[in-house]
Amino acid sequence: MTDDALAPAFGEALVAFEEHLRAEKGRSPHTVRAYLSDLTSLFAHAQRDGARGPDDLDLRRLRAWLAFQSTRGGSRSTVARRAATARVFSAYAARTGLASRDAGAQLASPKVRRALPTVLGRAEAAAVLDAAQEDATDGGATTLRDVALVELLYATGIRVSELCGLDLGDVDRGRGLVRVRGKGGKERAVPVGAPALAALDRWLSSGRPELSTDASGQAVFLGVRGGRLGPRSARAIVHARMRRVDGVADVGPHALRHSAATHLLEGGADLRSVQEVLGHATLATTQIYTHVSVERLRATYDQAHPRA
Repeated sequence: MTDDALAPAFGEALVAFEEHLRAEKGRSPHTVRAYLSDLTSLFAHAQRDGARGPDDLDLRRLRAWLAFQSTRGGSRSTVARRAATARVFSAYAARTGLASRDAGAQLASPKVRRALPTVLGRAEAAAVLDAAQEDATDGGATTLRDVALVELLYATGIRVSELCGLDLGDVDRGRGLVRVRGKGGKERAVPVGAPALAALDRWLSSGRPELSTDASGQAVFLGVRGGRLGPRSARAIVHARMRRVDGVADVGPHALRHSAATHLLEGGADLRSVQEVLGHATLATTQIYTHVSVERLRATYDQAHPRA
C-alpha cells in the first residue's frame, strides 16, 4: 500500500513525524527513511484492520503488525528494530496529541543476541597498511588517496560516512586531530597517529591537486572526477586493499572501525575513551568490544595452552 492510499490522518502523521525527525532530532536521511518505511508498513497493516489514524493504534494492533513481520520472514533484529520504531512514534503521537495514549509503552521487543563484529588481528591490519605504504612510494594520485583513506579509517575508527564528509579545515595537523561530524550532527575531535597523518599529507600535497576541480570544494577525499568521494566508492577502495594481501579477510570500512576499537582496548585504553573516539551515544554500545577481546583471548588460550 502506498502513502497515497493511507487514510488522511495517517498521511498527516507521517509528514509531521518526518519533520520532527529532521528538524528537531537531526536524524540522518538514512534513519528518516527507515523510520518512515516502518511506519508506512505499520499504518497500512493497521488500516486493513480498521484503523483510521494514530489514535487507533492500540497495543493489539501493534503486536499484530510485529507478528505479521515475523511470519513474512523478518529476522529477530529486524522485528526488534520495527518494535522500536513503533514505540518511538507512539510516544511522539501521545506527546503531540496525535493519539490519546502511548500504546507502544508496553510493546516488547524480541531479544536479539548481538553478533560479534569482524575484527582484523593486529598483524593482519599491519600487513594491509604496510602493503599500502609500499604502493604509495611510486603510486599515482588515486593510490595516494586510497592509502590515506585506509590509514585514516584504521587510525581513527571513524565511520565511512564521517570520513567522506571531512573537509580540509577539519584536519588539525598541529594537534594531530580530525574534527568529525557524526550521527545527529554531533561533532567530536578524534586523535590521528603519525603514519596516518603522513599518508594524509602525501595525498593532500601530491595527490589531491591532480584530481581537484571546481566541484571539489573543501572535501578532503575526492573521486576520479574531482567531486567529493562517496561512501560506496570508499567501501570499494577498502575491499580492494584487503584483497591485495593474502590471508586477510575481504572486509569493509566498518571492520576497520571495529578493529581500531578492539586494538585500543587491548592496548590498555579505557572504555569511556573508546566511546568518545567512536562517537557512541551510550557506553553500552561500546561494550561489545570488551566481548570481542574476551573471545580473542579465549581463542588464543585454546590454541596456545597445552591443557586448554
